[in-house]
Amino acid sequence: MPQAAEQASGGNFSFLLILVLLFGFMYFVMIRPQQKRRREAQEMQNSLGPGDEIVTIGGLHGTVVLADADVVTLEIAPDVQVRFARPAIARVVHKAGDTIPEPDVEPADDETVVDEPQSPVVENRANKQD
Repeated sequence: MPQAAEQASGGNFSFLLILVLLFGFMYFVMIRPQQKRRREAQEMQNSLGPGDEIVTIGGLHGTVVLADADVVTLEIAPDVQVRFARPAIARVVHKAGDTIPEPDVEPADDETVVDEPQSPVVENRANKQD
């Protein structure tokens, strides 16, 4: 009988070890990355200031005009301002002090000949009357 008691306690220990490992795996795969994303989003929302170009969670693009404690006022068109809660800001497109790099565009040659586009209409003998 002592041998049966030792096997039962060994089985309970391995079951407990599996549960602890499973919880550890779930923590590092699901819980920790979610906390990190939430912390980054909160830092981004707290750093909003006038002049920042942002996108809301609904897809609305605008420029921050005023940032209060809980509310951000956006200008979405000239003289059109709307108020949003800070958590409704999904991402910052362009910070106010940053410069936007100009795209590298090669100058076009003046001698470039543009061929006329071909007509998509095909002449068919059945449609043509002589």
